[in-house]
Amino acid sequence: MQIDTLYVTDLDGTLLGPDSLISPRSAELISRLVEEGAKITVATARTPATVETLLEGTYTRLPVIVLTGAAMWDRERRRYLYPHFIDNDLAEAVLDEFRRANVAPFVYTLRDDGILHVYHNGEMNDVSREFMNERLNLPLKKFHLDLPEMDTARFIPSTVLYFAMGKADKVYPLADAIRQRVDCSVYSYLDIFHPDVAIIEVFAAQVSKANAVKKLARREGLKRIVVFGDSSNDVPMMDIADVAVAPENAILDAKRAAHVIIPGNDHDSVAEFILHDYYSTDVDV
Repeated sequence: MQIDTLYVTDLDGTLLGPDSLISPRSAELISRLVEEGAKITVATARTPATVETLLEGTYTRLPVIVLTGAAMWDRERRRYLYPHFIDNDLAEAVLDEFRRANVAPFVYTLRDDGILHVYHNGEMNDVSREFMNERLNLPLKKFHLDLPEMDTARFIPSTVLYFAMGKADKVYPLADAIRQRVDCSVYSYLDIFHPDVAIIEVFAAQVSKANAVKKLARREGLKRIVVFGDSSNDVPMMDIADVAVAPENAILDAKRAAHVIIPGNDHDSVAEFILHDYYSTDVDV
C-alpha cells in the first residue's frame, strides 16, 4: 500500500471524459480510495466555481490545486489557500501589452469574501462570450463588465490571473511580448474544446502546477509523487513527478514527459491506475 504517495490528476482531457464529466465508476473508485487512506487530489487551470460542480460526486480530502497553481482550494471549509497575487506595477505592464495586441482579457481577482470577481472591459469574441455565459450563475464567481474605472490595474487589487481566448496568431505573439517584458508566469496553448482557439493565462512569477504539487507534498509529508496530465500546462508537474502518466489522447509534449501511457480519457484509466498502484507493494511502475 503506497501510503507515502501523493496522486495528482489534471481534469480536462485526463480525469474528465470526453463529455467533460467524471464517470460514475471513476468517482466511486476515487472516493473509496480516499476513504481507505489514499492521498488523491486534482490540479487544474479551472477555478473552484467549476471544480466544485465537477467534483460534486467525488470525495476528496486534500486541497485542490486550482488556477494552474495560483491557489489551492479547501473543499471542506470552502476557502482559498496560498493565493499568489500579481504585483500592481507588473499588472499595469501586462494590461498595456494586452491593449497593444487589441486583446481584452478577463481579470480574475480574489477578495476577502472568497469569491472570484472577474472583470472584463471592451469587445468580447464569440468563444469568450460562450465561456462567460457558461459560468454566469456559478456561486463562487461574479462577473463585472465594462467598468470605466477598471482601465487601470490599480483599481483591481489582488489580481491572480489575466485570461483571454483568441486566434493563435494573435495570442502567441502576445504571450511572447509579456514574457519578455515582465516577470510573470505566462501560459499559452490551444483550447481542447475549440482547436482553432488559443488561450493565454498570466499569473504571478513562479506559479505552476509543479510548484503547487511540491508544496502540497511537503505539507502532507509525502515522499512519492504520481501525476496525470494531457496538456502543455501539465508538463511542469510531470517533470517533477516520480511517476508521470499521460492518457493516450494527450498531446505529444505530455506523452514525451510521461513514464507511462494509459488508455484515453474515454476509459476510467486514471482511477484504475491509482487503484492498482496504491495497493501495489512495488513502487516501480
